[in-house]
Amino acid sequence: MSEHATSFGSVSGRYERGRPPYPEAALNWLLPAGAPRILDLGAGTGKLTRQIAARGLPVTAVDPSDGMLAQLRHVLPGVPALQGTAEDIPLPAGSVDAVVCAQAWHWVDVARAVPETARVLAPGGTLGLIWNLRDETTGWVRRLGEILRSPEQPRRTELGAPYGPVEHHSVRWTHRLDLDRLLDLVASRSYVILLSDDDRAGLLDEVRHLAATHPDLAGRDTFELPYVTQCARASLLR
Repeated sequence: MSEHATSFGSVSGRYERGRPPYPEAALNWLLPAGAPRILDLGAGTGKLTRQIAARGLPVTAVDPSDGMLAQLRHVLPGVPALQGTAEDIPLPAGSVDAVVCAQAWHWVDVARAVPETARVLAPGGTLGLIWNLRDETTGWVRRLGEILRSPEQPRRTELGAPYGPVEHHSVRWTHRLDLDRLLDLVASRSYVILLSDDDRAGLLDEVRHLAATHPDLAGRDTFELPYVTQCARASLLR
């Protein structure tokens, strides 16, 4: 696993404060009907886990980071939270009906993660992937991407056997946040985490300047950050 993929534990508090939830409309599409057993893979601090648990669904969280899991266990003490990866899931074969992976599938070794997620799924089970992507058709959000040197890109969702065809769905929505939460969001990006202290401070100052001077943000206590939530799902063929 790359240094970027394993960097988040050191900023788990900022990740928890700054990262947005997921739109319920996306979950309605992503989660199978009924009351299935769910694995939240790459669960992080439990952003998606808590939304699944709030629906009364049995959910298990798996993440490689001790720091992230500590945050998750604090927020969701009743949810099983295990250390593991998409390539090595600490669950028995056929033990869940759906695997969901939020904001993390781009970090995995797909050639190993596809058969491993299929192993823990019951026959006919579903793999669902979801990403919150900043909507950079909005001017200040596009400028934010330039400051981050990381414009948003649609995520690839090729899976292959033993999964069937991949279905796609997108949801547009906005998330309200203040400057402190925007700074937490930026500081929880893997690229920013790995900067030197001086470079990170300079980048965060650029974000403060954006918030103070852009006509869509200046003088406001809170503002709306638009997102496009990209979803993909596929079912086991066997």
